[in-house]
Amino acid sequence: MPPSDSAASLEPGLWRAFSAAPHRMLFLPGVIQTVMVMLFWLAELLARLGWWPPLPLVLSFTPVHVFLMLFGLFPFFIFGFLFTVYPRWMGGAIIPAAQYVAVFVLLMTGMVLFYAGLFLSPLLVVLSLVLQLAGWAVALYALFAVFRQAPKRGPHERLLNLALAAGAVGVACFLAGVVTRSPLAFQLAREIGLWLFLLPVVFLVAHRMIPFFSQSALMNYMMVRPAWGPPVMVICVVAHAAFEIAGLPAWRFLADAPLAAAALHHSWVWQFRRSFHARLLAMLHIAFLWLGIGMTLYAVQSLVLLVTGTDHLGRVPLHALGIGFFTGMVVAMASRVTLGHSGRALEADDLTWRVLFGVNIAAVLRIAAEFTPGTAGGVLNGLAAATWLLSFLLWAWLYAPMYVRRRVDGKSG
Repeated sequence: MPPSDSAASLEPGLWRAFSAAPHRMLFLPGVIQTVMVMLFWLAELLARLGWWPPLPLVLSFTPVHVFLMLFGLFPFFIFGFLFTVYPRWMGGAIIPAAQYVAVFVLLMTGMVLFYAGLFLSPLLVVLSLVLQLAGWAVALYALFAVFRQAPKRGPHERLLNLALAAGAVGVACFLAGVVTRSPLAFQLAREIGLWLFLLPVVFLVAHRMIPFFSQSALMNYMMVRPAWGPPVMVICVVAHAAFEIAGLPAWRFLADAPLAAAALHHSWVWQFRRSFHARLLAMLHIAFLWLGIGMTLYAVQSLVLLVTGTDHLGRVPLHALGIGFFTGMVVAMASRVTLGHSGRALEADDLTWRVLFGVNIAAVLRIAAEFTPGTAGGVLNGLAAATWLLSFLLWAWLYAPMYVRRRVDGKSG
């Protein structure tokens, strides 16, 4: 049984507890998705290894995997987090329950239909994507309403609004790909989702919150938040996406190297080494370090391609970014928000710490698989998926009950 407190008993009405705050309603399906998307991927990997027949999907598995990783998992955490912090950051009005409940219903119903449609009918997949786009529309409306009326709007929120709008465009591109079976539409969904939506959102949240959390946890910590960081990031991700879409990957280093340098500089000035005085804080710093590592690998990949004409790294940079940075930041940030908003101490217990360790092991195994040919590479890939799955099963076991129980300190929300 996960740790519990006597005061954290179930509410008389489960729905009342679950719907008491936006992070509860959206983090719980996000936690479920961390398990579901990897169960799905592991099933495909085992089929490729000959354990059972290929999954009878109505779409090619590659774009499906891309969609699930970019749009089927992270938006739950992103919207749950931003619905909570946007009013606090800008001194604006809280988001009405009706709006975040609608986002939950639309996104969750859309994902259920998406999984069903993959086995039954492309029309169900189309319907699922329409519902998810409707959920995005409600979420964007809710966040922009706070932004428009708030007295303390800043550059982080302005850029976040643009990145979230790009995410909706990415979902629309995937929908167009399902309808037309256009490879270009699927490529646009991938590049927009990764470079114009997910990386900017996670970077901006980290840029805003890591120095703040560090100052709260460390003695004599001077908070540094480089003002040039977000604009440099925006220029670099737009350039990277443009090089990819134009079919010029050998020139990506012009965008990737500056972003790598910027990310590593942020880790340095944010005092990565000192963060280990508080494990919950160290989790954020470790996850962010993967951005510098991933972008360095992207730059090396591009330069080697330019010089030799051969890609020697494959998907190594992508998985350093996707597993190490994006997924690590979700574990670190969602754990912190969940603990704080459930009235618990802001401390990472041994199990939470091991979950992040498992995510890092999964990243290393997936990177190693890229350098390992044949069946051995497939086995390493499967081990990476199994490590992810075990880590998130433990995370769900620990954290999921907190979303349907009242706060241990007796406060609301």
